[in-house]
This record gives sequence, C-alpha cells and structure tokens, in this order.
Amino acid sequence: MRCRWARHSRTHCRASWTWYWCTSSVRPGAWEYAIGAIDESGWSFISDPSEGDEAWLKAERERRLEGLRQRRALYSPERPPIDPRGRVVIVVDDGLATGATMIAALHAVRAQAPQKLVCAVPVAAPDSLKKVEPHADEVVCLHAPWDFQAVGQFYVHFGQVEDEEVVACLRQRRERGA
Repeated sequence: MRCRWARHSRTHCRASWTWYWCTSSVRPGAWEYAIGAIDESGWSFISDPSEGDEAWLKAERERRLEGLRQRRALYSPERPPIDPRGRVVIVVDDGLATGATMIAALHAVRAQAPQKLVCAVPVAAPDSLKKVEPHADEVVCLHAPWDFQAVGQFYVHFGQVEDEEVVACLRQRRERGA
C-alpha cells in the first residue's frame, strides 16, 4: 500500500505529520489541468482567470471547498491538524505541473506562522518551480526537466489514490498506535 512512504518518512525523520487540505480547480472540460487551487480556509488562487467565467469559477470554488470538508471529515474526524506555529514544515506533493495546488498549500501553512516553510517535490515543470519559490523559504526538487509535460510521465504507476485506500492506511496507523 502507498502508506509505506508516509510511515517511512515519519519514522526516519522523527517527524509529525498532518493533513493540510488543498485541491486544484480545473479547466472546464479538462479535469487534469489545474487553473488554480483552494485551501480549507476558502482562500483560492486562480492562475489564469480567463479559463472560466466568473459564475463558473465561483461554482467550482464552492464545489471544491465542499469536497475538502468531506475529506477532512472522512480522513481525520477525531484529530485536528497539528499547529505548525514555530515548526519547520515540509509540504510534500508528488510533483508540480502548474504549481497551483502547492501555492495554495504553502499559503495555508504560511498563514499559521511556521518557523520555516519548505516545498519538497520529486519532479516539476521548471516554470512552476519559479512560481512556487516566492511562497516557500526553500524549494527542494529532484528533477525539473525542460521537456516536462505531466507529473505522471515520471512514474511507472500513477493511478488515482482512492479515499478507501487512504482510510485503510489511516486505520492501520491508528491500530498500531502510531
């Protein structure tokens, strides 16, 4: 299961981890292309407002915000997020295509006054790295190829992680007392 990576990083880094929920807003008719993102507080970032009219953008924002609330309730109903105030926080994602979701995540955490805010990704589009850099104290990226097309092109398996799989990982973690 995919929870091995989280368990490994938490154990070997002696780190606490928590969820900060953000999701991308997508281009009408193109669910894989992020034109912006929203965090749990409702703050949103639209990288290209010309991609949708005002009414569509408002409806997309509300739909995505409701989805974030549902995931928070499903994934961690009894545990609020860890307060990042005064801590070093590393925000991790599987890669940066447009950078919109990472910008929203960094904004959400920055608003809570961490000591240091780090963005860590294995792969990114070079122009997206430049967009993200002002929002983090440090950006760590292993590979930013000039011919970047999509995050998934750098993975052997890049399927969607379903809610059921995440809930099962979290259940295993609780049962182990982690």
